[in-house]
Formats: sequence, C-alpha cells, structure tokens
Amino acid sequence: MDNHFHVTVRNRPDVVATWSDEEVAIRWLKIYPGRRIEEDLGSPTQADVDALLADTEKMAEIRLRLSDISWFMRALSEPIARRANKEDGCTGHFWEGRFKPKRLLDGIGLLACLIYMDLNPFRALLAHVVEEARYTSAYARLKGQQGDMIDSAAFDLCVLSPEEAGDFHKHKTIEQQRAELAQHGRGLLRSSGRKVPRDAWLAPLQLAKDELSSDPQVHRDGLRASDRGFLRVDLDAYLSLLRCTAKSPDMDQTGRDTVAAEKVLSDLSLDGEMWRDLMGNYRRYFGSSSCSGSGEAMAAYAQKVGKRWHRGQRWQRTSQKAARVPNQADNTGVGQADS
Repeated sequence: MDNHFHVTVRNRPDVVATWSDEEVAIRWLKIYPGRRIEEDLGSPTQADVDALLADTEKMAEIRLRLSDISWFMRALSEPIARRANKEDGCTGHFWEGRFKPKRLLDGIGLLACLIYMDLNPFRALLAHVVEEARYTSAYARLKGQQGDMIDSAAFDLCVLSPEEAGDFHKHKTIEQQRAELAQHGRGLLRSSGRKVPRDAWLAPLQLAKDELSSDPQVHRDGLRASDRGFLRVDLDAYLSLLRCTAKSPDMDQTGRDTVAAEKVLSDLSLDGEMWRDLMGNYRRYFGSSSCSGSGEAMAAYAQKVGKRWHRGQRWQRTSQKAARVPNQADNTGVGQADS
C-alpha cells in the first residue's frame, strides 16, 4: 500500500541448519557486504568469505540471524527507508515505528490473515478483480499460474576471485564506473540474470500430501528457502475464496467459485456467515492481538505463554452470534473492514 506493507513470513532454522558454513557466509555477505575495498561490486570475494569462516562465534551468530524474523524485517525495511530518504532529499527515521508481528497459530489464522492481506487493494478501491491487485501474493500466484515470467532478483551463490574483484576498477574509467553504479547500484554483477515465474520467490501455497512435516524441503534453485507449502488448499480454491469474500465481479457465474469457497470453509468448520463476520471485523478482533487463529488455538497459546487469554480469543463465539442476527451479514462485508 502507499504507506505500509504486510508480509507473512515463516522462519526456517531447519533450512539454515542444512547449509554449509561457506553457504551461510556467502548469503550473509550478499546482504551485508560490510566495509570492503570492492564494496561497489556487491559480490563477496573469496578473501571475505575466508575471513568470516575463521570467526566461529560470528558464524554461529549469523546462522541464528538468517532465520530470525527481526533481522529479516531489518534487511527488508532498511533499503526501503534509504531509498525513500534519498528520493525525498532528507535524513532520519522513515518508518513510524517497529514492525508489529502477529503469530498465526493454525490453518484458520493463517488463511484469514492471507485473505485479509490480499483484500487490502479491494478495501482501498485500488482493485476490483485479482488481476488488478498487482502488489499482492494472489496476483503473483495467478500470473505465475498463467505463465508470466519476470527477471529474477535472486543472486548466484558465488564469490569473486581477486582478479575479478579488481577488473571492475582496472578496465573501466571513473566515469564508466559511476555510470554503471548509478544504473545498477550494489546489485552490479550480483543478479543471476534469469527469467523465472512471477511467483517463484514465494513459498508454494499447498502442502504436499506425501511429504513429512519434519522434512525441510530445501529449495536448491536459489529462489526461495524451501519448497514446503503451508495450506491444505490449492491455488484455484484459494482464489475462489478470495473472489467470493471480495464479491469480485469476475466470480464464476456458474457458481463454481462459491462451491469451492464453501468447501474450504467447511474443512475449517466455518460457515459463510462466520467467515464474512471474521473478514469484516478482522482488525477489531485481532488488530491489537499478538496472535490469531481459532478460539481453541488462541486459548492453548495463552496458556503456553502464561496468560489467561488473548485479545480476539472469543471471535468464534461472537461470529456465531452475529450469524444468528437477521441481516447482520449485510453490515459485515469486506468493504467495511479497516485497511
């Protein structure tokens, strides 16, 4: 959105544990190259990697950071702030405050959060169909399903030799170096240069039925951390639920979207009225809560962390009451939810 963004992340220490020390070092130096002579190249040299590998305490700390959500948000937010301040010609804080994390406890909490996020452009009247909601995962997944390809922003896990590190400065004039850096910035020589499906950087939506939950399913093609899904819903069913919740004009006129959406909700022991109330009042139920999910999951989590209850824990009871009140659903549509 214009003044904020939402992101659903899953920290994966099990994936990081499968990486070699050299891979951990290269990944870290790709994100935080530090103060190096070849800083402008953006790609670490073998000397940089060797120096980091020699510090075992630092390597252990870096392994933890590469699966830490706070460090992920730092790495994501800081470049945005720097770029915005540069465009505005100012300095100082760009973000109003620290990010606000919310633990998603079960399938209900996860699905509701994802749909709520994908509905943001609809609530802001920036989109009426999924194909117009450009900066959402639903858009990326739909376009990826349709075969849309984009330039990969992923970097090859390789290092530069001393000869390659010096080549940039040796064979180019100062003016040529400045021109290339102005065009590419620190991304120079870092991108893999591949064309990939638009949704290739996202975790797969659907959980594989034949995979063990303990299997990290490490991704080996350099686009994402893991190939493990997170919902027991396929993309077509998810998009059907999204269209029905948004009352999108591109809903299937034969009722196929409605049938698919009802099947998804039925599997979660929810009905249409409860779902509409949940989506229409999502921020009221969970806006200031540290977690979201079914009432049972929230109660269990509260007990686990030593609390008596979590805000929004009784949303299912409230939704059931709302469903019994005549015309209540007319006032809880998606359009009434705060963006």
